[in-house]
Amino acid sequence: MNQKRQYKTYTKAFREEAVALVIDQGYTVPDAAESLGIRSNLLYGWKQQFEEKQAGNVLSNDERSKLMKLRKENKQLRMEKEILKKASAFFAR
Repeated sequence: MNQKRQYKTYTKAFREEAVALVIDQGYTVPDAAESLGIRSNLLYGWKQQFEEKQAGNVLSNDERSKLMKLRKENKQLRMEKEILKKASAFFAR
């Protein structure tokens, strides 16, 4: 009854070629998307990802995992700090 939707996946090479059509060869995004048989909003997203990667705004997998680890550690330290605040107020009485 409830079936999961199957999304089509595209290879990295295909995405790069599609973005190259727009950036290097001067196609408009809707024209390139139509000729490749994909939706234009999908190509707009790939183009934006490519531009962010070129600008250096994208984190690598190592950086992303390090950031997640640091956020988790930060959360833990904040909780410990709150507990110590409450304990020191309790024992100061």
